[in-house]
Amino acid sequence: MILHNEYRLPRTAPEQQGISSLGLLRFIEALDSQIHELHSVMLVRHGAVVAEAWWSPYAAERPHLLFSLSKSFTATAIGLAIDEGYFALNDSVIGFFPAETPLVVSDFLAAMQVKHLLTMATGHASDPWTAMNERADGNWIKAFLAYPIATAPGNQFVYNTGATYLLSAIIQTTTGMRLSDYLGPRLFAPLGIEQMHWQESPQGITLGGIGLSLTTEAVAKFGQLYLQKGLWNKQRILSAAWVEQATALQIANGDDPDSDWAQGYGYQFWRCRHGAYRGDGVFGQYCLVLPAQDAVLAITAGIDVFAMQQPLDLVWQLLLPIMGADSLAADPATHHGLTEKLASLHFPTVAGQASSPLAELVSGRSYDVGANRLGLERIRLHFNATGCHLICQTATSLETLACGYGVWQTGATALFQQAFFGHTPFVASGAWISETSFTMQLRLHETPFVYTLTLDFIDAELLIEIRVNTALDSLAPVLLTAQQA
Repeated sequence: MILHNEYRLPRTAPEQQGISSLGLLRFIEALDSQIHELHSVMLVRHGAVVAEAWWSPYAAERPHLLFSLSKSFTATAIGLAIDEGYFALNDSVIGFFPAETPLVVSDFLAAMQVKHLLTMATGHASDPWTAMNERADGNWIKAFLAYPIATAPGNQFVYNTGATYLLSAIIQTTTGMRLSDYLGPRLFAPLGIEQMHWQESPQGITLGGIGLSLTTEAVAKFGQLYLQKGLWNKQRILSAAWVEQATALQIANGDDPDSDWAQGYGYQFWRCRHGAYRGDGVFGQYCLVLPAQDAVLAITAGIDVFAMQQPLDLVWQLLLPIMGADSLAADPATHHGLTEKLASLHFPTVAGQASSPLAELVSGRSYDVGANRLGLERIRLHFNATGCHLICQTATSLETLACGYGVWQTGATALFQQAFFGHTPFVASGAWISETSFTMQLRLHETPFVYTLTLDFIDAELLIEIRVNTALDSLAPVLLTAQQA
């Protein structure tokens, strides 16, 4: 076992770990050409990083929102808490929450146990998550416990982010610590994970099922810990028994032999083909553990929700066959080519011109915006030699979106209100794509989301189209009409 630096995994050439640089280059090229909107990838073999890349402007030091990959970290806390004697897998869920339990308790609710939350076999016909978020008093525990249960717990898998929130609440109720604080000295600190943020509910409870942000290397370390059955630098972090249980098939979730979403489910881990398992989050956040190959693959992305099988297919087709049992002879020339490819990956800035005859005329002009779901009331634009400033006014705030010509300019915005987002960092570039049309692209580069704004100037009118790269609901553009003030 390779010993890990406190903060960084060791790095070696792929050949040292039995992988050819040429084969790895072909895998990276396939990811780059076939998967739209990959943000990072890190491959670890035999405990050493053999390839890592961030599609600029995404960067190694930037944490990325992991969505439901958060669930696997929550399950880890459950394993630790059980080992510390706080509760057991068979404990009744309502026993933790007497104040939130309904006056009338159904037999199904009474039968629900911690293990049913872990396996998403709560008996619900649908995820209570939306009802929890919409509860007027903000008490998500009450909303979960009041949600109708259709069948006896333990028999049927139904994806359930609400159940993972209950696991987080159980950690907080039993240990007196928020999930994020509980994991700090037990998981994050031993693995040298310093950058960590986890969003909370209105009750001040860590979301559990979503909301965790980590760097790509932190995700890879987490997978490596599981690959090593809970050992890190020869120290026991997590019990081997829990790793085995959490990643084993605990409940069936489908029968499609070609789908990695139908190979069974463990304790907040998905079973995969080829004996692998993973934690994953929507829009392409993966922590893929390959025990037979002694490897871990971490990916962050902003891909379409219906395209999440594609990266895994490329792993099975191109990556698994090149993982040999023995080290290979050094291949400096090909390794250099691989290194150059990894370093060159990037998203281009907006293509177009840095000026237009119209720029001077509209610069400084204010526009009143028609009713819209973003709450925009007035905007003002300022164009100069290096970029554009779009000043956005709502009923409660005034913020500036700045973009550069041919470069990414940094900023932060709360304009695109996603659930639980505050002021979110972004990088932006812009260009005139015609004499009367200006495009600005904002990459919220700690999330999967990219917003593209196209501004069309027609006399005293301004038409604005806003598109997002991916979403759980409609991808239809937001269309705004504004009139010169």
